[in-house]
Amino acid sequence: MASEIGSLWGSDALAAMLRRLDVGYVALNPGSSFRGLHDSLVNYLGNADPKMLLCLHEENAVALAHGWAKVTGEPMAVVLHANVGLMHATMAIYNAWCDRVPMVILGAGGPVDADLRRPWIDWIHTSRDQAAIIRPYVKWDDQPASLNASLRAMAQASVVTKTAPQAPTYVCFDVTVQETRLDDLPELPDPAAFAVPDAPLPAPGQIDDLKQRLEGAKNPVFMMGRMSRSEADWAARVALAERFGAKVLTDIKTGAVFPTDHPLHVGPPSFFLSGPQAEALRAADLIVAFDWVDVAGAIKQAGAEAPVVNVSIDHHLANGWSFDHTGPIGAVLHIAAMPDDCVTGLAKALELQPGPVPASLPALAAVPFEASTGPISMRGFAAALGEGLGDDLVTLVRLPLGWDASTWHFRHPLDYLGYDGGAGIGSGPGMLVGAALALQGSERLPVAVLGDGDTMMGISALWTAARYQIPMLAVVCNNRSYFNDEVHQEKVAKARNRPVENKWVGQAITGPDLDFAAMARAQGLVGIGPVASPDALAEAVAEGLRLVKEGAAVLIDARVEPAYSEAMAKGMTTDG
Repeated sequence: MASEIGSLWGSDALAAMLRRLDVGYVALNPGSSFRGLHDSLVNYLGNADPKMLLCLHEENAVALAHGWAKVTGEPMAVVLHANVGLMHATMAIYNAWCDRVPMVILGAGGPVDADLRRPWIDWIHTSRDQAAIIRPYVKWDDQPASLNASLRAMAQASVVTKTAPQAPTYVCFDVTVQETRLDDLPELPDPAAFAVPDAPLPAPGQIDDLKQRLEGAKNPVFMMGRMSRSEADWAARVALAERFGAKVLTDIKTGAVFPTDHPLHVGPPSFFLSGPQAEALRAADLIVAFDWVDVAGAIKQAGAEAPVVNVSIDHHLANGWSFDHTGPIGAVLHIAAMPDDCVTGLAKALELQPGPVPASLPALAAVPFEASTGPISMRGFAAALGEGLGDDLVTLVRLPLGWDASTWHFRHPLDYLGYDGGAGIGSGPGMLVGAALALQGSERLPVAVLGDGDTMMGISALWTAARYQIPMLAVVCNNRSYFNDEVHQEKVAKARNRPVENKWVGQAITGPDLDFAAMARAQGLVGIGPVASPDALAEAVAEGLRLVKEGAAVLIDARVEPAYSEAMAKGMTTDG
């Protein structure tokens, strides 16, 4: 290859190492700090294995890799420009950290050797410790000073991000390492020598202990949180719940992990516990939490007093910077293992024979569609969405904060992928593009319901879908407001005996309204809308999905009435 392209450079070795690590895609926004690596990806590797995915903002690049990981469970590579690109990406990195997804992030800086820095630009784009600004929310980082050290760091970053519990890793390259001429390509580290360690398994005694506790319980409750997308794991969860008659709670913050139309499922799932879920916890005599997000908060919200068994290794990622690890859990038994490994161990000990893996079924709205030319309520939105999707097999990549989960059923692990982890705004469009890329060529069509504020902050991510012809459907649930904060302002106004009718001030996204369909068309997508009635929405969704099947990226602007589910509104505004 060297004879065809002239001299070899340090960045050629870095690019070759990405290929050796089986990295298929690199999401990036260009930057001079990694100009050497950029050239190597294009001219040394031919922009294939990995292929570059050009994004219009660094936060979109990370969000795209986040969406990819939520489908595949595997890391995508992201490249960020110097300290400034890293600063742009911080919110998205925090989301990926909180959501516990794998991702290899590569950065770069100006020359560490100050004598080699260009005036001005290399000084303001060089940091003594670049990873310091994200170290609290990445799993591991390095800033190697030589080519061989850089290659080893890449191998280690790949291993560490894939090791449970998963989270992003970061490696920062010196520009001089990339731009040093080589006589020969150095020997690349062998990925086989950096094997990903297996997650710890439950101790046999712990499986026996949990088995005895479940056999002695009359009203056990399973809290199923961050669990796998595996169909076999799904079937094992159902078999275990049925064996003990355990009530099952799921969470809208995480992906689908149990059939929500199963008789043992207690819902609706919500960002905070719904009323029936809290009641189930209060009535429980044993609670088993399978890597649930914020066990302590849920127990406190419900006022539950039953003994808790916590199945999780998330404690390995706890640190003192943020409280994403949530409060301490008073557990009578802590099984430090991946939750599905515990389910499998229990099923084996009980000699359970899980039923067949769930068949992929069409989307299922839990509320009937009623033809109407009137305004779109949130329940009417769900019904119209289901009507428009019909019998097509879809994956709901994202749902907005105002979604009422009582209006929809999940019956397969790919029916719904969950929220963004850190509850930031602006990640939805990028996550949709990444998930759609991962689903491309499968039997499933990617669909996301996005909030208007979330869409506006991340809307430039949609260009990447158009650029790389990634079919997908985005439906903007457009209530023309930062309604989350309207709910808070209403609470404050009532507490202070002030006018509630002023809650919209500084919140409403009106005068002028945002034209999302026009912004989508401007980026090369098909834009539909705005639509303002259930009838029009159902027709638009059906048409949009038809176009997606033909290979298009489509956005629908749907004007909805602002509202939150009862559980969401109560959870957001309850003190303590």
